[in-house]
Amino acid sequence: MASHRKPRQRPLSGGTVRTAATLALAGAATATAFEGTSHAEPRQTPAQIKAEADRLYGEAEEATERYNGAKARADEAERALNGLQEEAARRADRLGAARSALGAVAAGQYRSGGLGPALQLALASDPQDYLERAALLTRAGDRTAAGVASVRRGLDEVGRLRAQADGRLAEVRARRDELARQKAVVEDRLAAAQRLLARLGAEERAAYEAQHGGTGAPGGRPGAEAPAGRDRSPAQAPADGSRAARAVAFAYGAIGKPYVWGATGPGSFDCSGLTQAAWRAAGVSLPRTTYTQINAGRRVSRDQLAPGDLVFFYSGVTHVGLYVGNGRMVHAPRPGSTVRVAPIDSMPWAGASRPA
Repeated sequence: MASHRKPRQRPLSGGTVRTAATLALAGAATATAFEGTSHAEPRQTPAQIKAEADRLYGEAEEATERYNGAKARADEAERALNGLQEEAARRADRLGAARSALGAVAAGQYRSGGLGPALQLALASDPQDYLERAALLTRAGDRTAAGVASVRRGLDEVGRLRAQADGRLAEVRARRDELARQKAVVEDRLAAAQRLLARLGAEERAAYEAQHGGTGAPGGRPGAEAPAGRDRSPAQAPADGSRAARAVAFAYGAIGKPYVWGATGPGSFDCSGLTQAAWRAAGVSLPRTTYTQINAGRRVSRDQLAPGDLVFFYSGVTHVGLYVGNGRMVHAPRPGSTVRVAPIDSMPWAGASRPA
């Protein structure tokens, strides 16, 4: 009977119990700490989310202007490449014709038996005929020599043009790579801003879009802009038919059209695309980017502004609008908004210029 009894277990001592409890608590705390590290994200307040979204939109606008500059340089390099290739093709065609003419001369000499000029003249039966043929052969020899020299020059010129085209091709590829990099930066910043704003509640996001959606960059004054469908009448625009008046009229006509980064119209615009298109409608060619447009005309101070002037904002000169008078401008703010009227004090001032 004793053999079927369970072995007697020794009770745990007080020290052993305390040790086990301590280990258990430590393990639980460690597990909680790891769980918090792997799953919990620091929560941002709505104000922090909005501020971060503003910063990302500002960086996207800076990258947009860099993209615009890269695109302008890429387009210029491609135009130069096409011009070199077309000129090389024209020279090659002319070279081919010259070489064909020389080939015909060579073939004729071969058919004539390859007789030298002296022997051919010696075979002439009439002295007068001899003299006439001598003059003709001399002139023919001169023309042949000139033709050979022309072909040699043509070969050199075609080679030079093709070498230049190869150099331009390398530049075009580099410009396209730069363009792709800037495009990726813009898209990354815009996507990050949208992900941040998605954390806001519906009412908070609607309020953000209403207050900040038209500023085009961080720091815009809440509620500063006119709604897209209003203020279409250019009451402050000059009515004298000047270039400035035509530029202002174009800008008012663009109100309500969407902002699309990299766009120059007619259905959508970015900020510098709008000002470029407005002045192009007035017969004035402006460069593509904000940081080149500010130097495209005569600089004017804020107290000298007149309708049609370009007004620039932020320390990096990353935003531009078209002044329309009474302290207001028409501008293309940022993705998600439309061309609209806004006060010029809604963003940090950088300067102004007058294109005409």
